[in-house]
Amino acid sequence: MVGRVREAVTRGVSVRDAIQAAVRDANESALLRPHASEVDVEVVSRFVDGFGELQPLLDDDSIEEIWFNDDSAVFVARSGVHERLALSIGPEEVRSLVDRMLRRTGRRIDYSQPFVDASLPDGSRLHVVIPPITRTHWSVNIRKFSRTLRTLSDLVDAGTLGADASHVLSTAMRAGKTVLVAGATQAGKTTLLSALCGELPDSERVVTVEETFELSLPNVDVVGLQCRGPSLEGLGEVTLRRLVRESLRMRPTRLVVGEVRGDEALDLLVALNSGIPGLCTIHANSALDAIRKLTTLCQLAGGVSADFVVMTVAATVDLVVHCRMESDGCRRVTEIARPVLSGGQITMEAEWLSSS
Repeated sequence: MVGRVREAVTRGVSVRDAIQAAVRDANESALLRPHASEVDVEVVSRFVDGFGELQPLLDDDSIEEIWFNDDSAVFVARSGVHERLALSIGPEEVRSLVDRMLRRTGRRIDYSQPFVDASLPDGSRLHVVIPPITRTHWSVNIRKFSRTLRTLSDLVDAGTLGADASHVLSTAMRAGKTVLVAGATQAGKTTLLSALCGELPDSERVVTVEETFELSLPNVDVVGLQCRGPSLEGLGEVTLRRLVRESLRMRPTRLVVGEVRGDEALDLLVALNSGIPGLCTIHANSALDAIRKLTTLCQLAGGVSADFVVMTVAATVDLVVHCRMESDGCRRVTEIARPVLSGGQITMEAEWLSSS
């Protein structure tokens, strides 16, 4: 039936009309077969216009992440807790799903490029790895982002953030401070980053830089940039470092980097040193570790002295916010600290500490 619908669409029939016609024909035929069941329009729509068996999971706001490692089971995370579903997807269907997900993105996955990151239409992030990097089966992860936790007030209501901490962060954002959001994977860094951007006044021009689009910001004047991989000929790659440099020509009053993990840290530091406030995330176990990692990444980029990096980081980063996911799956902001330069070393002075 799906093939008939797609064939009709290629002839110029609208997707909805093609689905309804196919379902009507199928249900009329079912009347002649005693054990046949009726076909539902929405079920067919999932396979034609959506992502098949995964579509109900993508539509479920309680699910944070979906992944599968082989054709034996599908796993999801709800409120930070893993769960195995009584659902399996065969190898051919996995390939078909990934192909449809990548079709609109301009990105590819093949033997020469066995990894891919891409954004789905709803803003979810897709990550796929294929053999021989994986052992036998395709590995697929879909990271969804909260549609309900959009503001600092939402995070306070959810117990992620204390009301007094929310006031500290809101004041810092409106005062044009540079804030570094730190934490482990799945600690809620991207959600907090989006909420912080919501505190910016409408007069701010925000430029975001990401490896693949994840941020969905409420700001009035915002432009997003994402990286691009090389072509089959090895040409046309656009790196995060290049995007940070290009963003400075776009008249930003706030530069947002989705995640700092490589030599783009140095270009970000140079931008901050030129007077442009920044906002970014970094993987780290504490506020102090975040500052140490940022300085290390800048030095690894090369061409600058350790003294310059340490002094500039201390002078340009105003606050570090550390997030953590607890063992019960709850995400919480545990620390807000200010870098202080003392004796040529950076130490952290607490602005707010969680009582829990």
